[in-house]
Amino acid sequence: MSSVTELGYVGLTVSDAEAWKRFGTDVVGLELVEGEEDDRFYFRMDYWHHRFVIHPGDSDDIAYAGWRVADEDALEAILARLDGAGHAYRRASPEEAAERRVLSLVKFEDPSGNPVELFHSPLIEAHLPFHPGRRMHGRFVTGNQGLGHILIQADDPVASQRFYSLLGLKGAVQYHLQSPKGTVYPVFMHCNDRQHSLAFGVNGPSRLNHMMLEYSELDDLGLAHDIVRQQGIDVALQLGKHSNDAALTFYFMTPSGWAMELGWGGGKALEQQQYHLRDIFGHGVEVSGNMDVQL
Repeated sequence: MSSVTELGYVGLTVSDAEAWKRFGTDVVGLELVEGEEDDRFYFRMDYWHHRFVIHPGDSDDIAYAGWRVADEDALEAILARLDGAGHAYRRASPEEAAERRVLSLVKFEDPSGNPVELFHSPLIEAHLPFHPGRRMHGRFVTGNQGLGHILIQADDPVASQRFYSLLGLKGAVQYHLQSPKGTVYPVFMHCNDRQHSLAFGVNGPSRLNHMMLEYSELDDLGLAHDIVRQQGIDVALQLGKHSNDAALTFYFMTPSGWAMELGWGGGKALEQQQYHLRDIFGHGVEVSGNMDVQL
């Protein structure tokens, strides 16, 4: 069955563009690309033209998540499944596809109203090596695993899981977690070797709960942790190790009020599903309001 192959890019609307430029480069280590269009700027993580599109605006929200497919045949196969399930979509114009630096683009929404895009053939700038915004020991883990993962809002997790299964993602509930609102049952879904590229079931104040990026070197995670502490950035969840993907990570707040998770050592997706009641260690809540769960 044709499937999406990776989380290729994410678009964000932000109310403080200058803060995001500093945050992306000085804290996370992304490469800033600006000047190509007046109404947006980009962050690179590898040879792709971009992995993040930042749209300055009056609010802070996820603007879209771009899921890659292998080619036009794979795209048509997924669209046929959407047709069969009665999900509406719109084929973007060549001009819209060019804005995303892809050859083919389709737009629609998931059951909770989160904007979703399918695309194939992104622009890969092999002649422009990735240049991190600050010193790094290694690189970001991307390749066939995509940019990382996102945890988004889901009004009905069952409906969301059914919908994303139409795109070819696989997964299940992987935790039973305690929160101030009672037990939550987050769903984690994968489409490649990364243990999960999408998660939902822990709703917060915005449609985007957090994004996760992974470093290839442990020292880069430690360096980022030092920078966050030195700059006095609020930490949502302290350093810890997840049970489901075995990644060592911590969560801290972005200028937009949702969280960024940075990690190292993530495991591969399992062929058989399992669930957990807590993480291996750490991930204690430090600043509440975003990830208020007992991991």
